[in-house]
Amino acid sequence: MLDAAGPQSLHVIVGYAAQVFECSIQGPTRICRHGIPYNSAQPRRHWSKHTLNQSRLATRETIPGEQFGLEIGIGRRARRAYGFDEVALVPGGVTLNPDEVDITFALGEGDRFKLELPFWGSAMDGVVNVDFAIAMGKLGGVAVLNLDGVHTRYEDSRPIIEKIAAADKATVNAILKEAYREPVKPKLIAERIKAIKDAGVLCAVSTIPARAEERAEIAQQAGADVLVVQGTVLTARHSSRSYHQLSFEDLVRNCDIPVVVGNCVHYETALELMETGIAGILVGVGPGAACTTRGVLGVGVPQVTATADVAAARDEHMRRGGMRVAVITDGGMRIGADVCKAFASGADAVMIGTPLAGAEESASKGYNWGMATPDPNLPRGTRIHVGVKATLKEILTGPARVDDGSQNFAGALRSALGVCGARDIAEFQHVEMVIAPSITSEGKSFQNAQHVGMGKG
Repeated sequence: MLDAAGPQSLHVIVGYAAQVFECSIQGPTRICRHGIPYNSAQPRRHWSKHTLNQSRLATRETIPGEQFGLEIGIGRRARRAYGFDEVALVPGGVTLNPDEVDITFALGEGDRFKLELPFWGSAMDGVVNVDFAIAMGKLGGVAVLNLDGVHTRYEDSRPIIEKIAAADKATVNAILKEAYREPVKPKLIAERIKAIKDAGVLCAVSTIPARAEERAEIAQQAGADVLVVQGTVLTARHSSRSYHQLSFEDLVRNCDIPVVVGNCVHYETALELMETGIAGILVGVGPGAACTTRGVLGVGVPQVTATADVAAARDEHMRRGGMRVAVITDGGMRIGADVCKAFASGADAVMIGTPLAGAEESASKGYNWGMATPDPNLPRGTRIHVGVKATLKEILTGPARVDDGSQNFAGALRSALGVCGARDIAEFQHVEMVIAPSITSEGKSFQNAQHVGMGKG
């Protein structure tokens, strides 16, 4: 114990976050478990092991003279945030057989919605159609069908997908807008869901908030297993004078199936959403390869920090007596390393789009575009060409035919758990991480020069 007569500079290394805290302390101060500084004369703070750049979580009280973040101008400070390329995982003191770790995923209470693989296919029209959803379901994951997309607007969506894929850069946006002017047909929603369920796999469907209430009723009656309500950014409180505000509490109460909402990157916002009774939350604003939100709106938080913050909200929600809400990192993952870092940051599952667009089974056979791309007023996405890279099985479960990490995501995740000594994803969420911006380039000069392995990008 330190009995300080005056302020002292205390440097503490926190084991889970691999960072140094520097703060002024006054009075009796202890170094508690995990190296967290605790001043017995001050109200105790709630710290989360999931946040790389720690901040007060339970409350927003301030301590005189204490400031957070970096100064970006007079009177303005900004918190440092981290993406997948800026951090690395630290191996554990004990290693495990990758074949003996548990990477299964469950949503909500009981085993009603359980996946052998914690992978969700993004609700992108260029990726997920009925056939793709069935194929991914049989492999142990789940692919989300977009109920506001072309597959529920046209009896045969293949010609529309092919037209979008074949369009040149100058005309593709106009073709997209024209394709999405066709109204969604409730009959097709029911037919698509039934076709997926008839194949014996779980069915997840997605819709925008404005249509969530009406789509939820149709989806449940048709047999869907989970409803995803997705927008660029969703909050529990939304103000508008011109249209009805969706109440997530009412939606959850009226649904017999789990409700997942997104997207979100903010601790307090996530906590409020969790308190409405949702079963899962999507994390990510603008990280996807086909998304332009960060360029159009300037809004977004890098995925490692965003995931850690929302995971901290999940932990706080449980501390308050709430059920565990699944944190699903959505977008920004290109290779196995990114997937592993998402889980280590606190994710319970990941949602992947562009890597799956490269599967032979994808709806567009190598193209992808975001859900906000056809927006008639302000498109926040673009069509990208990925090319056909491998079968869906090779991408998800291997065996990999390439050495760049773009295949066998499940194998990469199992191996990472084994190397870090984690028996399951819950343990893996607490592995030590380090800030390492050179992690992808250190010692890789030959690979970069020859464009092989990690140098292909």
